[in-house]
Amino acid sequence: MTPALSLVFPVWNEQENVESLLETALATGRRLGRPFEIVVVDDGSSDRSASLVASKGRSHPEIRVVTHPSNRGYGAALRSGLRAARGDWVFFSDADLQFDLNEIDRLLTHAEDFDIIAGVRTPRRDPWGRQLLAWGWGVLVRLLFDLRVRDIDCAFKLFRREVIEAIPIASIGAFVNTEILVRAEHAGFRVHQVAVSHRPRLRGRQSGARPRVLLRAAVELATLSRELRAGTAAAGSVGHAPAGSARTEVRGR
Repeated sequence: MTPALSLVFPVWNEQENVESLLETALATGRRLGRPFEIVVVDDGSSDRSASLVASKGRSHPEIRVVTHPSNRGYGAALRSGLRAARGDWVFFSDADLQFDLNEIDRLLTHAEDFDIIAGVRTPRRDPWGRQLLAWGWGVLVRLLFDLRVRDIDCAFKLFRREVIEAIPIASIGAFVNTEILVRAEHAGFRVHQVAVSHRPRLRGRQSGARPRVLLRAAVELATLSRELRAGTAAAGSVGHAPAGSARTEVRGR
C-alpha cells in the first residue's frame, strides 16, 4: 500500500536522540490515522545511530533506512530521503528533538490549499550567534532571489509529492532548504508558512554553523544564483508545476 504520508529524517551522529525521535514519529504517525512510513537517512554516522535505527526498524515495518557509507552532507542526506519517500505528502524534520512532531497537524491543516507548508520557529531557541548568521543569510537570499520566506532553514516542512518529483535538487550541504524553496517558487508552486514551536538542543552537537558547512552553502548559493540569472533553471519550465504564479503566505498559529 502506498503511504499517504512519509516522515523523513536525515541523521548524523544522533545516537542520544534517535530512539526518542523514532518513538515520537511512530506515535505521531499512528495518531494521524493514515498509512505512513518513516524514512531515516543515516549520513555516515560514526556513532551508534545507524545500529539503533536498524534495531528499531526490525520490529517496526513502518521504518525504512537509507544508509550513506560516508558523511556526504545534510543536503545529500535530505535529497536521498526525499527520493526514497513514497508518500503522497512528504514531511521532513531533523533528529535533534528541537521540534514537536505533533505540530505536523498545523501543516496538514493547509494541505489542500498549498503545495509546500513550511514551519517558522516561533520563537527560535538556538544560540544568538546562530540566529545572527540565519538573519544575515535570510537577507542575502532575499536580495539574490527575492524569496519572501521567513526562517528559510526551518527543518519542519511538508511537501506535496509533485513538488519532490518536479524540482531538481543539487545541493549537498546546508543550502538545500533555500534551493528547494527558490526552485519551487520559480516553478509556480504555492508556499504557505505556519508558526511552530522550537526547543533548545539538549543532547548531541549542532553542526550547521561549522566553517566548512557555511563555505559550502555560500558556494552552492552562488551556483544557483548564476544558473537562474543565465535562465537555465530547470524549475522554470517544469511540466508538473501548477499554473499561475507562486504564492507565499505567512500566518500565525
